[in-house]
Amino acid sequence: MSLQGSLFGQDNNQKQEISLENGLLEYYPQFFTPTDSDRIFQQLISTITWKQESMRMYGREVLFPRLMAWYGDANSSYSFSGNTFEPLLWTAELLLIRDRVAAAAGTTFNSVLLNYYRSGNDSMGWHADDEPELGINPVIASVNMGATRRFLLRHRHHKNLKYEIALEHGSLLLMKGQLQHFWEHQVPKTAKPVGPRINLTFRYIYP
Repeated sequence: MSLQGSLFGQDNNQKQEISLENGLLEYYPQFFTPTDSDRIFQQLISTITWKQESMRMYGREVLFPRLMAWYGDANSSYSFSGNTFEPLLWTAELLLIRDRVAAAAGTTFNSVLLNYYRSGNDSMGWHADDEPELGINPVIASVNMGATRRFLLRHRHHKNLKYEIALEHGSLLLMKGQLQHFWEHQVPKTAKPVGPRINLTFRYIYP
């Protein structure tokens, strides 16, 4: 059996297309099978080099409320929140996940940002993936493993335009079109009991 076949079994690739003003979402609720998702989740926890990074805010260093890791090609450094991240070399498993996600997205990716939400206290604030090195209308692929968390979007110019989706274990969300230029997104904290979650966002960085 090939490595591809041994890592990924059969899945439900039923796609849900969600058209938003100035953007498009494509959601695959069961892109990976439950068995594969469980295995990948545990392997990522134990094999990824996790760090709690910090950013400068109001004159002091503030820790990001989650653990992070950046992997990719040698020329795929990435800057956000006042930090520049140099990529670690791809692991074999990350490459397999990347290639499968790229096939669904119809594009290529040279890097991935991993976020590890240890509990409901970990979160991601409002932002857009619109850094210049991502180019015009970037395709961002978001793979989700572990606990289901709320994913919120809001339009930058039309405050009444909002959208929410629950990102499930083993799911894939593709953000396409002009979405990053017109919408912001976040993963809010929650007081409800919730387990850990890992999110992988694949992207293409232009040198």
